Amino acid sequence: MTTVSRRSFIGSAFAAGAAASGVTIRPAHADTSTVAPAPIGVPTGQRITAEDARFQALRTGNNQRFLSTPDYVRMIHTPQDALLATQEALDLGKKFTVRSGGHCFADFVCNPETEVILDMAPMRAVGFDETVGAFYAEPGGMLIDVYERLYKGWGVTLPAGICYSVGVGGHIVGGGYGLLSRKYGLTVDHLSMVEVVVVDEHRQAHLVRASSDPEDPNHDLWWAHTGGGGGNFGVVTRYWFRTPGAEGSDPGAQLIRPPAEVLVSAVAFDWDQLTETNFTRLIENFSHWHASNSAPDSPYTSLSSLFNVSHRATGAMGMFTQVDGDDPNAATLLAEYMSALLEGTNIVPRPMLTPIGELPAMPDYLEGARLPWLQATKLVGSNNPTITNPTSRGGHKSAYMKQGFDRRQIAALYKHMSREDFTNPDTMLVLFSFGGAVNAQAPDATANAQRSSIYKMCFQTFWSDPKDDAFYLGWLRDIYEDVFAATGGVPVPNDQMDGCYINYPDRDMADPARNRSGVPWSTLYYKDNYPRLQSVKDRYDPGNVFSHSLSIRNSST
Repeated sequence: MTTVSRRSFIGSAFAAGAAASGVTIRPAHADTSTVAPAPIGVPTGQRITAEDARFQALRTGNNQRFLSTPDYVRMIHTPQDALLATQEALDLGKKFTVRSGGHCFADFVCNPETEVILDMAPMRAVGFDETVGAFYAEPGGMLIDVYERLYKGWGVTLPAGICYSVGVGGHIVGGGYGLLSRKYGLTVDHLSMVEVVVVDEHRQAHLVRASSDPEDPNHDLWWAHTGGGGGNFGVVTRYWFRTPGAEGSDPGAQLIRPPAEVLVSAVAFDWDQLTETNFTRLIENFSHWHASNSAPDSPYTSLSSLFNVSHRATGAMGMFTQVDGDDPNAATLLAEYMSALLEGTNIVPRPMLTPIGELPAMPDYLEGARLPWLQATKLVGSNNPTITNPTSRGGHKSAYMKQGFDRRQIAALYKHMSREDFTNPDTMLVLFSFGGAVNAQAPDATANAQRSSIYKMCFQTFWSDPKDDAFYLGWLRDIYEDVFAATGGVPVPNDQMDGCYINYPDRDMADPARNRSGVPWSTLYYKDNYPRLQSVKDRYDPGNVFSHSLSIRNSST
């Protein structure tokens, strides 16, 4: 078998792209003294306006809090469509945004300033690019499209998201992670190349490709797409993936192979059993176990857990744990984990037979059960409230932890999660196992800088009536700011905490009334990587065409 070199990877990628898309793909040059001609042609994707019956559904995403009234929505079918639609919006002087799956937690796509939405939903292809020796995925597809196509076609996968209806486009550029990440790293740790429509200082659109090869003149653009967040640098039209160190030309050897089976446990902890004392012990046990077992060489990297610390109104808290079934010690690892979690609590878990927060109803998996990997992947992601309730309005806040919660923070969690005047069962703090292979990378190896965490989290609540916004957002702000009161209401990076996750964006981080730490939102999300992201912004989007409420700022602004 022939090893694909970095140099041939880049060269063949450019040649293949030009032939496949029918457009000129060029490097983006810092010297733009010679103005390149604007793309010529008309986008073939549908132009949907308010007169079209589809318009009402397309002017918002999954979070119904955020609404736009664009002049039109342009459906994007090909890279050429993306290039021409971008130039069209530029020539019309329109403020445009880009959408893949519509799961954005904030107003990045749908907001009052949006005049045009470029909707990537028609671009859903997934496959193996023989010319460049890597798998590709287009941004409009859902993660389930990627999982099914890669696994059924070649027996491979990516360590990506739990909620399988999330769009590929935004998930990957924000970093991406899932239940396989402790063993295989973030999604972007397998990103080889990205194709992007960028806009130069003369407001001319160009389709460029950027790879992981440090000698690639567009290498920094690739790096910015390894955790820099969506809507910052251009319109992504394709991602390519190849696991570092992969050799040969066999497609089945170019990405990670998931286990044939996984050992899964799904348990519930009834609130009727939870006092503040054993609630505290349970959270401490979760924290201590992850602090002790999140090194890259830990024997527990094949185990990952999703813990829904749900509000008392839900009736129970739920936990889904998955262990690589190919590990000969899988049953022992699971038993040891559950024993460590329950030690000293006097809590008797039961099977999770009803949905709990993001976790669906499941059969009796109290003692663990073996399931085919793909079946388990579909199962755990099937109860996300943004899927099950299409009228859902949501609030979300995130944090990474390098060490576990302290006693004061756990007391704040218990207080707000057991408030009797709050009766919304769709309210939870989701704790996600982290670390392992994720922490094997240096903080500046990718744009995703959080490489020392033991778990990450999402505080979230969902409701349907707009008149309840103030109440539910008030509860969410209260619990979050109470937990992180010692650092100004936000998880300032320090020895215990490590900031926020850009794929769970929260505009409050840029509001000094809510973020009272004096630490800018950009540090919370990007830490020391922000200046480099700004330099990429300066080069590839000097006119700040791609902007939103938490977008990367040009260095001059």
